[in-house]
Amino acid sequence: MTQAATLTPTAPRPAHVPDALVYDFDMFADPALLVDPHQRILDLVRNAPPVFWTPRNGGHWMLLSHAANFNASRDTESFSSEFISPEKMKALRAMMPPGSPHIPQAIPINLDPPEHGKYRGPLQRVFSPKAMALLTDDIRALARDLILKVKDNGRCEFMTEIAELLPVQVFLKMLGLPLERQAEYRALVRDHLADSNLDPRKMIMKLQRVAANMRDTMLERRDNPRDDILSLLWKLEIDGKPTTLEDMENYGVLLFIAGLDTVMNGMGHGARHLARDQALQQELRRDPTRVGDATEELLRRYTFTVPPRFVGKDIVFDGVAMKKGEKVMLYLPAADLDAKEYPDPDRFDLQREGKPHIAFNAGPHRCLGSHLARLELQVLYEEMLALLPAFRLDPQHPPRFHGGHVVGVDTLHLVWDAQV
Repeated sequence: MTQAATLTPTAPRPAHVPDALVYDFDMFADPALLVDPHQRILDLVRNAPPVFWTPRNGGHWMLLSHAANFNASRDTESFSSEFISPEKMKALRAMMPPGSPHIPQAIPINLDPPEHGKYRGPLQRVFSPKAMALLTDDIRALARDLILKVKDNGRCEFMTEIAELLPVQVFLKMLGLPLERQAEYRALVRDHLADSNLDPRKMIMKLQRVAANMRDTMLERRDNPRDDILSLLWKLEIDGKPTTLEDMENYGVLLFIAGLDTVMNGMGHGARHLARDQALQQELRRDPTRVGDATEELLRRYTFTVPPRFVGKDIVFDGVAMKKGEKVMLYLPAADLDAKEYPDPDRFDLQREGKPHIAFNAGPHRCLGSHLARLELQVLYEEMLALLPAFRLDPQHPPRFHGGHVVGVDTLHLVWDAQV
């Protein structure tokens, strides 16, 4: 999605949705969102109902308040992550002719407890804080290399020259996928995340395409294991059974989609804020030990992921009647700007205390890669502040943004006074 995106048609209001809870907002193509995302989200928090129904993108619920997002994230019975129920998936597979390709699911993110725990558990140690800490030196070396390549130019397009390359290369190396296919992989992820319609058939086709692009490498790692995540996954047992190729494809599509997009957008939001706040840059250069605190406050101020859910049964949630099967968006960027939880939520406060943000969600689906994301963000900010002079936004090239399931940055031009 870009700033030229067109609003989707409006869907009719369901009979059980009162007029007072209807608010017209297109999370993919709202014009103000594409100009300045979090300013528009602040406007939503201040002026829209904390839980509302929008007629855009087929019609769905939006959860804005911190309480609504936190509670819904933990109530997996009422708010399901399964975009195709186990019953429907079983029936679908039964209808397919023999020899049809496997229908991959992004596991465990598209499972509900208790099945979710069986598949998430084996991944926990792969992404543990201890395991991620071992990557610090490699991440720092790559960050330094990318920054030094542009330093003498006095400018860069941050997203393509740094923000995309750093986490994507780190993750491809971790996963064991070939770096030379980076552009191809990124195109697959962009196509997947840009779709505003969670049509199960389209989702299946896209996931099958992702799995097909990884299959040769997966099989090669089974036969010739290396020091990477794909090789490690082949050694796991799931619910006491050896890992199968279907398990690998399920894990693979999740790691592929999550690892190749989200963190780069956090980097873009963080770098943009630093570029607009010279005083903060100076403070962090004087005391680099505060970069960790700054990283957390930047994550809160510019939360960027929007997990989808489906109502699992007829419920009344936060005083709102919802019907089974309706789509719900956990609008985490709004939750972290809720004034009831964070006083003066629009203000970046390096000294902020109180409740932690939920940029990585809450409950059983809390982001598995949060430790890696934190590490990459903090190391990048440390190296930018250590290696670059004071950097600022290029007034000739304003930033461009996109909405959707990841509220992100398309382009971010930075400039600084190059030292000759």
